[in-house]
Amino acid sequence: MKIQSYAYILAIVHASIVGLSFLFTKMAIDESTPLDTLAFRFSISFGVILILVAVKMIKVSYTMESIKKLLPLSIMFPTLFFVFQTFGLKYSQSTDAGILSAITPIVTVMIAGYFLKEKTSLYQKASIVLSVVGVIFIFIMKGSTMNDSDLLGMGLILLSCMATAGYTTMTRFLAKDYTPGEMSFFMMGTGFIIFNLAAIISHTIKGTMPAFFSPWSSMEFVTSILYLGILASLVTSMLSNKILSKIKASQMSVFANLSTVVTIGAGALILHERITIYDIIGSCLIILGVIGTNSFGDKKEHTTKMKFLFSKKEHSVK
Repeated sequence: MKIQSYAYILAIVHASIVGLSFLFTKMAIDESTPLDTLAFRFSISFGVILILVAVKMIKVSYTMESIKKLLPLSIMFPTLFFVFQTFGLKYSQSTDAGILSAITPIVTVMIAGYFLKEKTSLYQKASIVLSVVGVIFIFIMKGSTMNDSDLLGMGLILLSCMATAGYTTMTRFLAKDYTPGEMSFFMMGTGFIIFNLAAIISHTIKGTMPAFFSPWSSMEFVTSILYLGILASLVTSMLSNKILSKIKASQMSVFANLSTVVTIGAGALILHERITIYDIIGSCLIILGVIGTNSFGDKKEHTTKMKFLFSKKEHSVK
């Protein structure tokens, strides 16, 4: 129980960092392009973890077999997730994207159930749905409507949800063989190579290479990119890889909806945005859903473990 409590605390920290990252992403994109922002974001994160590996604070060891296993993970996240999300936001309304992204926990339950054989009780499923309803409720009450003209964007956002669910499931599977540091180093390295290569090729073709570095003259951009690179990319990667070695993928995924609550709170405190009664109701539904998902299953698992222990004792007595 102590291990799970520790994992839950890390999951809340993870959701808080992600929730704040939306504000910093918005600030960074005001000064740069989405692709350049991703390139610099992963340059910072890979640079930091490279230093940690060099001073042996993080130990990594790879073989050809491990590279074959970790490559699909890093392609799923960060590569496909950010590509689908970036272009999805380009071709759809951000509010539509928020609603669709909320279904990620449901997709994760389905994928983890099929590939990892993770079982969730009826109460856990209901709690996950409650959390999703909370997010959708907030966006709808803010005036969001699904627009048929945004079908391409919505399709890409759905693919980003599937990429997240796939990453969560794969991490849960690989966590028994690889440390959080080994997985994060590989992921940050892949993001660094792919996004920098894409950005440089794009600027070379357009003949705008000087514009690639110009955002660094803005202190707001520097602050944002440091947050996104160190906290929102590297630290969240380390946290999620650690958390998924302790709790189920379905339990971890529902914590992602907490980032909506954090974003609302940050918007009120930092941007002085107004919090409505709908924000409060939706946030309560999200929180109740997270608590339910991570509470109802524990009793069943605990009971199963107790029955197993008692059966072993009875067998030894005989």
